[in-house]
Amino acid sequence: MKVFVTGATGFVGSHVARLLRQQGADLRLLVRASSRRENLEGLSAEVVTGDLRDRESLRKGMEGCEVAFHVAADYRLWTRDPRDMYASNVDGTVALIKSAQQAGVRRIVYTSSVATMGFGHAATGTRAAVDENTPVSLNDMIGHYKRSKFLAEQKVLEAARAGVNVVMVNPTTPIGEQDIKPTPTGRIVVDFLKRKFPAYVDTGLNLVDVRDCARGHIAAMEKAEPGERYILGGENLTLKQILDKLAEISGLPSPTIKVPHIVAFIAAVVDTGFNGYLRGCEPRATVDAVRMGRKMMFVSSAKAERELRWKAGPVDDALRRAAEWFVQHGYAPSYAGEAAARA
Repeated sequence: MKVFVTGATGFVGSHVARLLRQQGADLRLLVRASSRRENLEGLSAEVVTGDLRDRESLRKGMEGCEVAFHVAADYRLWTRDPRDMYASNVDGTVALIKSAQQAGVRRIVYTSSVATMGFGHAATGTRAAVDENTPVSLNDMIGHYKRSKFLAEQKVLEAARAGVNVVMVNPTTPIGEQDIKPTPTGRIVVDFLKRKFPAYVDTGLNLVDVRDCARGHIAAMEKAEPGERYILGGENLTLKQILDKLAEISGLPSPTIKVPHIVAFIAAVVDTGFNGYLRGCEPRATVDAVRMGRKMMFVSSAKAERELRWKAGPVDDALRRAAEWFVQHGYAPSYAGEAAARA
């Protein structure tokens, strides 16, 4: 089976591509000329240079392919000019679907995000796990990344209603190796290992092993009903619980000071204004990230477990692999001495 994959140079996409190859798929990868290619090393695949906004490169790339995995996305929690994000995440998704139809692709698997779900407010104590049926609207989306993914998801659902064989997966926050950017979740690990986590806020995430996330993509290709979407989640954890797990792995101390959201918000405003708008670099703490942190992002993956026969395992090993990978690739200093002393 010949499979077309976007985003294979990135974190989740590289794991999806490698798993497909391990299962015998013949890969064709869409790669931007400017993309870093470390995650493609040793992967047997045909590489097509192109862009989501270049419909002709998409159509040619998908010629002869049976299935397309659209994993690529502009995943940033801050951008000085959001127009590129909407062009990639929304317009690029529409272009890919239309090009896949022209190329005769049988099925499209679209990687959305748990960011499109409707979550409760941490300050109210709302920690119930949401699912695919929890009410949500565009007004609930915080920041351009979430808004762009929500709008793209609506385009995918619209195409499905028009008869396109497209299915959707909504990963939570993947963790593991090969996070080359790193993603915002990966930066939590890196900052902790660099001793830059003196305090924490009361928030919650669902972490999923990136390898399990890749398995969920394949399960969706094989078993999902057209037009359906599936949350791919692992463990619901507070930020403090995540930091405690990292402390156990590394031997470094976990922060004990809980910072009120208003203090974190003020710090993010200053950081965004100074680093983002004056210096022109991505802030370490963005206003949108702090606003998102007021919501407990706990989910249920019961639908994927029931309909796709998929289930993620514990995330401890994925956190360990992530920490080791970041150290081995120079993102963070070694913690071997601390871990040995603690043992």
